[in-house]
Amino acid sequence: MPKKAIPPGPRDERGVLAARILAAAREAFADTGFAGTTIRAVARAADVDPALVYHYFGSKDALLDAATNPPARWLESVAKTWTTPLGDLGSALLRLMLGAWADDEIGPVLRAVLQTAAHEASTREKLRRVVESSLMGVSQLGVDDHDRKVRSGLISSQIMGLAMMRYIWKIEPLASMSDDELVAAIAPNLQHYIEGEIRIAAQ
Repeated sequence: MPKKAIPPGPRDERGVLAARILAAAREAFADTGFAGTTIRAVARAADVDPALVYHYFGSKDALLDAATNPPARWLESVAKTWTTPLGDLGSALLRLMLGAWADDEIGPVLRAVLQTAAHEASTREKLRRVVESSLMGVSQLGVDDHDRKVRSGLISSQIMGLAMMRYIWKIEPLASMSDDELVAAIAPNLQHYIEGEIRIAAQ
């Protein structure tokens, strides 16, 4: 039997339905990309009428934008982690990333962002802004602003590269290593970017 449209209800009900649609959209965008995702497929996965998806989000472009917005609590935790004492900062940043990917709300957003950014300019621009402002911009490393950007950029590249290998491409043995094993192996590299000498050849 065809699904009946679910009319807009009380505010709390609308919030639940919108969250269900966003969860389905994140999975779809992450699995099939923007081109392969349809409003009908998202609606089917969320068990709602397609008209309701349009009612809440207006278009597939707007749905992608909403589905790839990082949760505020994650951005706040990133900023807080950057205030960790320098001697513990490498492992703290790495554990923050591992915890985020394991989180039922944050993990699907990060996966959708990384999977669609390569092909969708709007998501790629959003990813750039998040990396520059939240993953790099809040750091206080280095002796000047250029040094800060170099150090925080290298840290971010290492963390994002690990995320791609472990969670997107699922390449072994990284995909199956425990959090403690990854911290033991990778945190010293991050710590070098935090406190060590960074040599950059003169142009």
